[in-house]
Amino acid sequence: MTDHVRVYLPATLAALAILKERGELESPSEAHAVTPALREWYAEGDDEELEYVAFTRAAQGALRLLRQDPTVPRRRVVVSVDVPSHGIRRRAEQELGSSLVWVLDAVPFSAVAAVHVDGRTAELDVAAAADVVEEAIAGDPDAQFTVDGAEDHELEWYDPTELGQLV
Repeated sequence: MTDHVRVYLPATLAALAILKERGELESPSEAHAVTPALREWYAEGDDEELEYVAFTRAAQGALRLLRQDPTVPRRRVVVSVDVPSHGIRRRAEQELGSSLVWVLDAVPFSAVAAVHVDGRTAELDVAAAADVVEEAIAGDPDAQFTVDGAEDHELEWYDPTELGQLV
């Protein structure tokens, strides 16, 4: 039996359309999971809290994807997947608190545990946040305030079988 790891993939609605069409997501350039570095940083956090941190970071990664592609709808997407532990890599020397991982292969639809998407009411806040997410990461307090406005919106949960309704 192979050990699996829950990984949170930042995505867009366009990526969900590809998942529906091809039955898999290409190997993402960025993903987040509960890593040893994250566990060490949040020593008092339980598994649920640590997973929420990784999930939130994936949602911020989705903002970065939206900034890179102004043609996609302004809604954050996080795809929760379960991948074999040997199918992910971390940096050998990972920054304390980091949840960043790399998924080595394409992710098949069968690995998708859930899909999380912003509701339509979040689009204006998400659009504003996508425009300034890099500045927020760099430490701009005004930009961080805008990103926080998007993060006030909870992503909606969808079962993988509901993918057709999302795209």
